[in-house]
Amino acid sequence: MKLATLNDGSRDGQLVVVSRDLSNAHYATGIANHLQQVLEDWNFYSPQLQDLYVALNHGKARHTFPFDACQCLAPLPRAYLLAVGDAYAKPGVVEAQPETLRLAFADVLQGACAPLTCSNDKLEPDFAASLAVVTGDVPPAATPTQALESVRLLLLASHTCYRAWQDQPTLAWQSQPSTSFSPVAVTPDELVWGGESAWAQGRLNLTLQCSVNGRKLGLCEAGSDMTASFGELIARLSQVRGLRCGSIVSSGEVRNLEVSRGACSIAARRAQEAAQHGKSKTPWLAQDDQLVIDMKGRDGQSVFGAITQDVHIGQQRAASPRST
Repeated sequence: MKLATLNDGSRDGQLVVVSRDLSNAHYATGIANHLQQVLEDWNFYSPQLQDLYVALNHGKARHTFPFDACQCLAPLPRAYLLAVGDAYAKPGVVEAQPETLRLAFADVLQGACAPLTCSNDKLEPDFAASLAVVTGDVPPAATPTQALESVRLLLLASHTCYRAWQDQPTLAWQSQPSTSFSPVAVTPDELVWGGESAWAQGRLNLTLQCSVNGRKLGLCEAGSDMTASFGELIARLSQVRGLRCGSIVSSGEVRNLEVSRGACSIAARRAQEAAQHGKSKTPWLAQDDQLVIDMKGRDGQSVFGAITQDVHIGQQRAASPRST
């Protein structure tokens, strides 16, 4: 099934069930008010939501309305945890290291149409297009298999990046100030076409599409070069403590070793250019640029809905380091 959270003025928003083709939605009010409530008792609520989802797709739900992605908050606006990994192979690096997982700002989770803001272009504004999962409860010291069983929902993520700060130790923690998510989160059983699931062994075998101002930046295969699966990422996080339901784990930027597939960030594209031509030519994001991140299923339809962000430079003051 596909779930979204509409902005109703509250912090947690209003849970809705969305049709498979993302055209219509139905309030889940009679079942649950928000997604965290569902995650707290998944086995009780999810079958009821699934019944509503089936009725919606068969045109039998009574009070449907057109679905508008730009009316959505992040599917889970207040996650208990946001962890960002580094799950993809890099040129010249034999194996990605899941221990590079880092905690990010779980209280700054944005909807699919929220602007990408930066105080000035000297910060080299960028994005990192990623996959993410929402977990149920994960026990301490979970195995990758146990961890994978905790995955409840999948979604897309775009981590805002200030590249000029990433290599500065005192500023690196501020270099990814916010994360935007696809309007819709989906259950793993939704990722089946022709009897074959695209979700296998903790990897999603579909193409992540990124463009800036309508020009293709990358068509990256999300499963092929993922060296640490979501099961491994979640298990790594659980080695010290368990994870509470409503935790979000991101793969980090999707990358392919095959350069012809492009990139899922400006930084990666610039690195490719430098390696091929001796210098980078793609500019960092600028005022009024538009970023689009999407993933199509094997039927050609958008799976999660697109993240569509307008870039605003100088309209919001970026966080600055505290004086000591």
